[in-house]
Amino acid sequence: MGLSDEISPADAHGGSSPGKEQQAAGVGILLQIMMLVLSFVLGHVLRRHKFYYLPEASASLLIGLIVGGLANISNTETSIRSWFNFHEEFFFLFLLPPIIFQSGFSLSPKPFFSNFGAIVTFAILGTFIASMVTGVLVYLGGLTFLMYRLPFVECLMFGALISATDPVTVLSIFQELGTDTNLYALVFGESVLNDAMAISLYRTMSLYRSHASSGENFFMVIVKFLETFVGSLSAGVGVGFTSALLFKYAGLDIDNLQNLECCLFVLFPYFSYMLAEGVGLSGIVSILFTGIVMKHYTFSNLSEKSQQFAQAFFHLLSSLAETFVFIYMGFDIAMEQHSWSHVGFIFFSILFIVVARAVNVFSCGYLVNLVRPAHRQIPAKHQKALWYSGLRGAMAFALALQSVHDLPEGHGQTIFTATTAIVVLTVLLIGGSTGTMLEALHVVGDSHDGHDGSLGESFEENNGYMAPSYDEELSSGNKIKMKLKEFHKSTASFTALDRNYLTPFFTSHNGDEEDEEQDVPMPSSGRGGFRGRGRV
Repeated sequence: MGLSDEISPADAHGGSSPGKEQQAAGVGILLQIMMLVLSFVLGHVLRRHKFYYLPEASASLLIGLIVGGLANISNTETSIRSWFNFHEEFFFLFLLPPIIFQSGFSLSPKPFFSNFGAIVTFAILGTFIASMVTGVLVYLGGLTFLMYRLPFVECLMFGALISATDPVTVLSIFQELGTDTNLYALVFGESVLNDAMAISLYRTMSLYRSHASSGENFFMVIVKFLETFVGSLSAGVGVGFTSALLFKYAGLDIDNLQNLECCLFVLFPYFSYMLAEGVGLSGIVSILFTGIVMKHYTFSNLSEKSQQFAQAFFHLLSSLAETFVFIYMGFDIAMEQHSWSHVGFIFFSILFIVVARAVNVFSCGYLVNLVRPAHRQIPAKHQKALWYSGLRGAMAFALALQSVHDLPEGHGQTIFTATTAIVVLTVLLIGGSTGTMLEALHVVGDSHDGHDGSLGESFEENNGYMAPSYDEELSSGNKIKMKLKEFHKSTASFTALDRNYLTPFFTSHNGDEEDEEQDVPMPSSGRGGFRGRGRV
């Protein structure tokens, strides 16, 4: 719930009549719809005129900030204003699931799994590095009196929540301008897994803090984190496989059962999310992998009309949720009470996350390049673009708002204010300068200028760093390099396992047919997946 008004809309008027409360609810919802319409229209106008200095997400945030600021200085009734409070429960239960599911559902397996080793390295190891570096630097900054001092565990909690990136603005500009397929794959893939990793890290640190007084070993908390992450992943994959078998053998792909088929398909993602949350796991991780599995296996078992409906429905739901989140966030930022007394904490936090992001990207890029031949390595300009793409968004904001309730008085408020400043700064300034950054790094149209072929053709013709080669001899003296190469080989083995066994078992198609179907372009979205080369 918001910080300034910890009351429900029903309680806002005290003893006011139900008719008055209903009228206030109607006005509040009407204002939200008007802001949504304005955001979509403004986004279309900006995109049509190729004005990249104010992307759609930035415009939505700005609209929320302006309307929230006007409501804050006016005598707007409390009952109406209460409808705009940012509720973490509403965000995590209703707005975030369709966005995360669409992220997994829109993944095409070829670019994702061809870069799987690099994506996992940046998203899992990189997010861990970034959160630890940020937490340690913030703690050291407090010790040296550069900034407001927080306990070490709370610094790590801040590092975890602020490491959640949301490059929706960057990805939309990537799609508009056209950039290298591999770079898009890395940025998108990292953002998909990064959210799940960041929220799991935050909850782990929060759990450790709450159990620190009982003497619980930090090693056991790490084990708990791994159990939660792996358990959530398994739950999501299990639900996805179950849905694939159901739609394969239930015989729902006939005309008079299309409504039932669509209803069941829409319910499975929320079933996965609520199942994980209900047993104490991470719904974010679960629904993400449910989306990946359902797109890869379940989707091909649907009738053609249901396939069209599913793609359009989840794209629509995700677009509405994303736009509403940025409006919702902007309005709440303008309405909340912030702790601006610790300006040094905000300034040095911004500096530290820039440093942590650089350590994350360039160290992980070095590790990935260790196992790739010279002509397939991730170029320095792509690493710089990946570093620049680390915007902070709704996930960091929601976790920061949650920290207000999790941490002692003053500590959570300071973290929330710093996160608010970082979100606004990155979305408006960095998001607006993305087009200039792409041109300066010369990554616009890297691999698809003048082409309009399918995604499959782009991977066959691409001379970039897409698929690692396993024919070269291993360096006998480099054990790390050998281990990393073995990991890449295991991903290739999984691809063969998927083609020869999993796809025939869970779908009514063989592996080759499935590959061809996955090459069909899909409608793009803010965080949409990999498209044909003319759109990536």
